[in-house]
Amino acid sequence: MISGNSLLKGLALSFSLMMLAACTPSGSIPGSDKPLTIDMVVKMDRGDYWNTIRMGAEVAAKEYNVELNFLAPSQENDYKQQIELMQESIVRRPDAIVLAASDYEALGQVTDQTSYYNIPVISMDSEVASTKVKTYVGTNNYEAGQAAAERLSELTGGRGEIGIINFVKGARSTDEREEGFLDYMARFPEIQVMDIVYSGSDETLAYDLTCKMLQLHPRLNGIVSLSAESSIGAGLAVEDMGYSGIVNMIAFDNPSEMLELLQDGTIQAMVVQNPFNNGYMAVYAAVQAAHGAKLSDKIPTDVKLIDLDNMLWPENQKLMFPFVK
Repeated sequence: MISGNSLLKGLALSFSLMMLAACTPSGSIPGSDKPLTIDMVVKMDRGDYWNTIRMGAEVAAKEYNVELNFLAPSQENDYKQQIELMQESIVRRPDAIVLAASDYEALGQVTDQTSYYNIPVISMDSEVASTKVKTYVGTNNYEAGQAAAERLSELTGGRGEIGIINFVKGARSTDEREEGFLDYMARFPEIQVMDIVYSGSDETLAYDLTCKMLQLHPRLNGIVSLSAESSIGAGLAVEDMGYSGIVNMIAFDNPSEMLELLQDGTIQAMVVQNPFNNGYMAVYAAVQAAHGAKLSDKIPTDVKLIDLDNMLWPENQKLMFPFVK
């Protein structure tokens, strides 16, 4: 595993105030001496992306007098444990629940059950099949997939063989990113998608699947990986197999491994989300919902396509260097 680049990591603290300012919403929330209790049920209990979501959520919790319970399974594709966590949360009767659903359909029924107890639910990162959700906070995943496809089509000259390293099959974010990517690539008849594989957000599995893909399709000239963990595994496989600079690669998110692979030319661009804002805005929306406020259907957060040419722009550094303990 490649170690993080100390120079890049050292820039993180310089942009702390900019990050906090960027995620502070306008408007006010009714004050209360009694703290609200909010359960946040996410897909996985580790990784830079989820750690940064937690950090944003904790900042909002402190600001809005919230007792926050951060809950997650150990594997991102373990939707059954997510259902159990939701059921346990309903029994505790929190003032609101924030849910990042690992499976769009499977989490729908338990989400519906929250309405029996008047517990508002905020969907974050990935939507869920329930009409009881008050709002969705996060990336427009379809547009993010299209952004990745647009850049990869430019890099390949609109022709050649490409592969997709996706993450958790059945998750709404997975499906929407893939759909957006494929819809955009359909404009190019000379681009052929050779394979689509699912890593379950497991770096080792993503590595193995990418190695196998490169062996089966030696003429591959493009790869897109659609999550942070998939990107780490796929990027390291491209490097280890000697395809750096030969296979064009677009990654998602910006763990430290990706920053180094971007600098050495193994990957050409990253679609970077704003997990700090996701966590912050989800808690903010949950507080509003707990007080009975009506929310818009969706609360979008930033996403940027970042490469070597623009990675040091100040507005992009707010995304590139989140606060991870």
